[in-house]
Amino acid sequence: MSGECQIPLSADMLREEIRTLREQGAAGDALDRIERDVAALPDGVLHDDLEALYRRLEAVEPDPALAEREPTDLEAIRRLRPDGPRRMDLAYSEETLLDRLLGAWLARAAGCTLGKPVEGWTRQEIRALLECAGEYPLRRFFPPVGQEWSGKRYHGWQLDCLRGNIQYMARDDDMDYTLLGLVIMEAHGPGFTTRDVAEEWLNTLPYHRVYTAETVAYRNLVLGIQPPATATVRNPYREWIGAQIRADFWGYAAAGLPELAAEFAWRDAVLSHTRNGVYGEMWMAATIAAAFTVDDAEQAIRIGLSEIPAECRLARALRNTVSWCREDGDLETTLDRIQAEFGHYHPVHTVNNAALVVAGLMYGHNSLAATISSAVTGGWDTDCNGASAGSVFGAMYGANVLPYEWVGCLNDTLHSALSGIAQGTPHRFTDLAQRTLVQHKQLAARLE
Repeated sequence: MSGECQIPLSADMLREEIRTLREQGAAGDALDRIERDVAALPDGVLHDDLEALYRRLEAVEPDPALAEREPTDLEAIRRLRPDGPRRMDLAYSEETLLDRLLGAWLARAAGCTLGKPVEGWTRQEIRALLECAGEYPLRRFFPPVGQEWSGKRYHGWQLDCLRGNIQYMARDDDMDYTLLGLVIMEAHGPGFTTRDVAEEWLNTLPYHRVYTAETVAYRNLVLGIQPPATATVRNPYREWIGAQIRADFWGYAAAGLPELAAEFAWRDAVLSHTRNGVYGEMWMAATIAAAFTVDDAEQAIRIGLSEIPAECRLARALRNTVSWCREDGDLETTLDRIQAEFGHYHPVHTVNNAALVVAGLMYGHNSLAATISSAVTGGWDTDCNGASAGSVFGAMYGANVLPYEWVGCLNDTLHSALSGIAQGTPHRFTDLAQRTLVQHKQLAARLE
């Protein structure tokens, strides 16, 4: 028996697999019949019935023409990418680079903290709360709300990310993965493999602190399934945002090297993702790497896009979003267009959330507050989007320009769930930036 038959299934997994197949262009009577059969499942359905339905889904083929435009193999991806600068000079001192690395870590944490209280909320729910508090548009950390607010409320684990309560960067998977990237590079160097990433997951990343595609990949590893099959076996979440939020450290270590940053990201992403899930991490890593060398967010975005297939769904969506931002000149109008065009995706899919990151960067206007607030205001995976937009901003401008009201309250402190690396001891952002600089310098020396 293969490992597949040992994997528990649910009706939700079947529904998400159907959605993924439709997004990948699958069509026909067979998929329609399966969808009707899933909709008709009774409560308490037996596993054997779910298994039979999932096996039918596994026989459904996505659109072959779209699949050709969206390969997961690295060399195939590179054949389909646009021209772009693969290597760029860092025309400033080591001291400035250290400041930019610290800025990237801190601004990422600020954006993550901003979005954490409303993770998973819709744009409309976020606006309703802020209007009740008299704080729309968003420009500060979310406020506590009293009895006057009768709408959706914060969860208890989100309260230490509200204005007035913030004393550190609270533990979050977005920050765990950034730290894990550093751990992987320190342990294995720039030649690390996907298998090395898998080993570090098993050694340092608690299973109950991973989600969606990462949960599936982790489970597959435990069952003895090896990469890249870890990304494809019973994984309906393989194009969701989980890989994109793991991109940042690769962009930090490969500052000025967008092609290499994207390659690092690819090695990491294929453990758990395929197609646009992989491209999200590659684009984000390359965009961050480029941000260390440019002073224009749109330029960084476009350099990032030069590392993924030109006609994949993600690239098309992000090019459209850039164009909308330039045409509209108004955040609300652009958010309307993003929601209308990409709202059919799951709230934690790569494509729709990456579009919000682009909107945040395009409407940031050289302001950290505007950048991360614009990304978070759009809803969906708010902590991820605020963190990603913040990371690019910090890499571009450095720690010295970050407003105290956004980063001072973090008290140079990051909490993490990773085990085996001073577990339970908070990490200092200043130390993490210095360690990142060491990795960048070692990488640069190898490339000379």
